[in-house]
Amino acid sequence: MRTSLLLSVVSLMLPALYAQNDWPSYARDPGGQRYSPLKQINATNVSKLVPAWSYQMKKEGQPFRLSQSIPIMVSGVLYVGYPLNRVAALEPETGKVLWEFAGKIIDQNRVAEGAMRGLAYWTGDKQTPPQIVFGTPDGELYSINAKTGKPNPGFGNEGVVNLRTPEIMNGFPNIHYGLNSAPFVYKNLVFTGSHNVDNTGTKAPAGDVRAWDLRTGKLVWTFHTVPRPGEMGHETWLGDSWKRMSGANVWTFFSVDAERGILYMPLGSVNNDFYGTDRPGANLFSDSIVAVDAETGKLKWYFQATHHDLWDYDMPIPPMLFDVVKDGKKIPAVGAMNKASLLFILDRVTGEPIYGVEERPVPKGDVPGEWYSPTQPFPVKPPPLVRMSFKYPDDIAKVTPEHEAACRELLEKVGGGRNRGPYTPYSAEGALGLPYILGGATWSGGAFDPTLGYYIINTTDSGDMGYIAPQSDDPGAPSESPRLFGRIRSGGPTVSARLGGSLSVKGWPCWQPPWGRLTAINVNTGDIAWQIPFGTMEGVPAGIKTGASSLGGGPMTTAGGLTFIGAALDGMFRAFDSKTGQEVWSVKTPEVSHANPISYMGKDGKQYIAIAAGSTFVTYKLP
Repeated sequence: MRTSLLLSVVSLMLPALYAQNDWPSYARDPGGQRYSPLKQINATNVSKLVPAWSYQMKKEGQPFRLSQSIPIMVSGVLYVGYPLNRVAALEPETGKVLWEFAGKIIDQNRVAEGAMRGLAYWTGDKQTPPQIVFGTPDGELYSINAKTGKPNPGFGNEGVVNLRTPEIMNGFPNIHYGLNSAPFVYKNLVFTGSHNVDNTGTKAPAGDVRAWDLRTGKLVWTFHTVPRPGEMGHETWLGDSWKRMSGANVWTFFSVDAERGILYMPLGSVNNDFYGTDRPGANLFSDSIVAVDAETGKLKWYFQATHHDLWDYDMPIPPMLFDVVKDGKKIPAVGAMNKASLLFILDRVTGEPIYGVEERPVPKGDVPGEWYSPTQPFPVKPPPLVRMSFKYPDDIAKVTPEHEAACRELLEKVGGGRNRGPYTPYSAEGALGLPYILGGATWSGGAFDPTLGYYIINTTDSGDMGYIAPQSDDPGAPSESPRLFGRIRSGGPTVSARLGGSLSVKGWPCWQPPWGRLTAINVNTGDIAWQIPFGTMEGVPAGIKTGASSLGGGPMTTAGGLTFIGAALDGMFRAFDSKTGQEVWSVKTPEVSHANPISYMGKDGKQYIAIAAGSTFVTYKLP
């Protein structure tokens, strides 16, 4: 009797045990916390981590784009998606290949745009076995058998749904439209955003969000991210500008409050990125977090973080769900952030700010015919996580006398940068925008430690000179753009923005460091718990911690009290004490890790840390 009872108890515990050991979605949980409950690896032993196994994603003789893939681990199998349109099922303890799948490539140029940032897993139902679901830069949505890697014949057309439908493509079937990031699964639905090309003027697909039935591949609902007549938000598009707008798309990751059935959509900017003469108004739902009923797509609430975006300040940072304890009350919250690295902590049921939001005056520009919003929203707490202004000459970097002198000379050529504070608009003579169009924070987002109540994220203090010019004066302007064309400066005394922006000398930005940061925010107070320079810049004198760029890749937290993160361009993979921000471990990876790590427990009883580093997927464990 006792033996039978014991077996019954064990059988009930197994699903919970496997769930604890798994990493079944891009952020592990539906709310996007990227937190592992595993604690075998902790601050006392993390320094002993050693390489376990690796998997090469670049295949001989085939083109490849460096992977930003976030793998998933379910029921003893690790699944990795990577360019170009490929998925591998691996034995998580050894890296042994169980199966590999290659989706078809319709257009090589479109696929070259793709990053394959992740996969989704569906548990299936009585008729359908568990499935791996992913999208391609070609605009196809795949459902393949998680055990065999074979397409599901009941889903769409033999396992494939064509996302490039006429109502989405707006009469331009050959323009890029696809998925770069993982779709999101909730119950029997899969949600898809899109990736489309910026600055295509009126010739571009819609950015609408859609839900599909995982059993059949049939469309269930569509949410118009640029509201049509009669829909909430349509009044923010003056005249008929709504008819020809593209963008306002979810090009990164969704989150879901599974208990309440609410889907959170982080929407990007609309075309074109740097001017809006043809779209007067605040332009909902661009640059907004939008909450809808997950099963119907019906709007519940929205919050717009940038009105009439002229900086490409998308909201690619995945919404993160957590609870805030304030004045003795537990408040269900969502953290929403834009590229300017402003974190808005909102009640996730109502959308109301928990720590307040202020509409503050921002500089007005002088582009003929432009519509400028007089204010932009700023959270009362926490403060901006990156530099948003530059005062010449007070804010010039002083890392070395030589660098300071060279920066003064460079800045003199561009009028000191002509930055007038946060949300300085670009102009014909040029202006320094802080941060740069890649952020600040970006698609890789943050992680959460529920034991501390800390929201942890890496950011880059970036910037670039942006110019607005008549199309006829700009030989590099696309033929599809309207009369005015805006873009960052090209040529001249500039370097890649990934090294800190155009106002740089030998890769060192000309504003005072830190140039990269790792920050922990206490969500129960809205205050910064700790903030440290993150990453290293080559050639900086010893002892000076400047931080460096990390424009791609983010953190993961664990119950072992650790925060793991690659991301930095110095190619290091690091672990920090989540409570203090102290670095406790680091290792050089084969290439820069423009991805987020995950953690899982193998059948061998070992906790693994895994991350995609360029073209190589690498794992670590204790000896």
